[in-house]
Parts: sequence; structure tokens; C-alpha cells
Amino acid sequence: MIRRRNAFETLGLIVARGGSKGIPGKNIRELDGRPLIAHAAEAAREAARLSRIVLSTDSPEIADIAEDLGIEVPFLRPAELARDETPTLPVVQHALQALLQAGARYDAVCLLQPTHPLRTAALIDRCVEKLRTSGADSVFTVTPVPHSFHPNWVYLSDEEGRLEIATGGREPVPRRQELPPAFAREGSVYVTRAEVIRRGSLYGESSQGVVVSPGDSVNLDTEADWEEAERRLAERARRVSEQDEP
Repeated sequence: MIRRRNAFETLGLIVARGGSKGIPGKNIRELDGRPLIAHAAEAAREAARLSRIVLSTDSPEIADIAEDLGIEVPFLRPAELARDETPTLPVVQHALQALLQAGARYDAVCLLQPTHPLRTAALIDRCVEKLRTSGADSVFTVTPVPHSFHPNWVYLSDEEGRLEIATGGREPVPRRQELPPAFAREGSVYVTRAEVIRRGSLYGESSQGVVVSPGDSVNLDTEADWEEAERRLAERARRVSEQDEP
């Protein structure tokens, strides 16, 4: 159990339900020799800016594994919040409310999904600190959008087949060098002020991003993603080992 006193109290919330269609049992399947949730737990435990780390799950099996990893499981998520179609927001709201009823209040929630096993403690801390100092409602990890998929060069089709630029502009930006920076949500870390979540949003009215290199990101949705994660974790371990050599 990890509870730290910080000036900006941030709850680390790992979410891991029992059901999974894309990769059955993925949250406790072994990746690089450990259950998948162990990677999220390790990064969370090593992050200095998380005041407390809690798991939200509907699965007693996942709960037992999390507790062995030193993660609190103060409640089990109700079945109606563990369906395939369940949005993330009510899951986070449920966790905040359950902890509030136990007398625990937080300034922010740091959402950690196990399906992004390459995240680091340093990345978590950067996101929390940016939220604390920026005044934004939320901060989340992003990756740069390739030029070929930039909103100024993407067209949407209406029912009659007419194409319109996604930004609503009349003419596409003519040169790559003139495109403004564009980013996509990466998914490793979301940090949101608790009051914003209570009002019904994970993002609020103002968001800022922390950029993650595509080479440091993977989202486990298919078996191919799993193989790629295994490869990247092995490569990371090799680099660390080489740095430690005398």
C-alpha cells in the first residue's frame, strides 16, 4: 500500500476489468514474464507525484493479483460498470465517490490503463506536474500526427460523396512546412482535476498534452500488438543492462 502526502493530492487509478474480447484475459496474461497489470503497478509505485494507488476491477482474481503487487483494492466495481460498452468516465466517477465515502478527497485523478505497458514513472510525474502548474483541466499523453493524416489534409465525405477538409477550411494547406502541430491521444496517462470529473468530463474545457514518441508507445489490442510490446520491453531491458555494465 502506497500513500504519500503531496501538496497536490493525486489518486493513481488503475482500471482493469475481467472481460476482454480482443485478447482474452489480457489484464493478467503474462507480458515479459509478469502479469500485464504489474507493468502499470510498477510505474505507478515508482512515480513520486501519486499520493495513493488504487485498482478498479470487477474481478476477484485480478484484485488478488493487484494486492500481491502492493496495489490497494478497496472496492469491487459493479457489473454494470464492467461491460464492453461501458465508458471510462462513470468508472472513474465511481472510484472517486467510493473513496470519498471512505473520507478520502483528491485534487486530481491519474488514470492508468494496463494496455499501455511502456509508460514510465517519469512520464506519469511529468503529466501530474503539468496539470498542477498549468491551470488546465486535464493533461494527457499525445503522439504527433503524421503529415499525411493531418486534419488540414484529411477529407470527410458527406452522404452525397462530396469531400470537405476535416478542419472546415476551403483550401488545403499547400506545404507540409506550413502545417500547424497536430497530435493524437496516446493513452498511457490521463490526469484530470477531480472537480472536472465530478462535473461529468475526463477532459474539461482546457487540456494540455505531454508528447510521447511513437517508439515509446504501444496499445495492446491485438496479438500483433502483444508481440510488439514483448519486443520493445526486451529491447528496453537490453539497453538498461548495457548502461549498467562497468
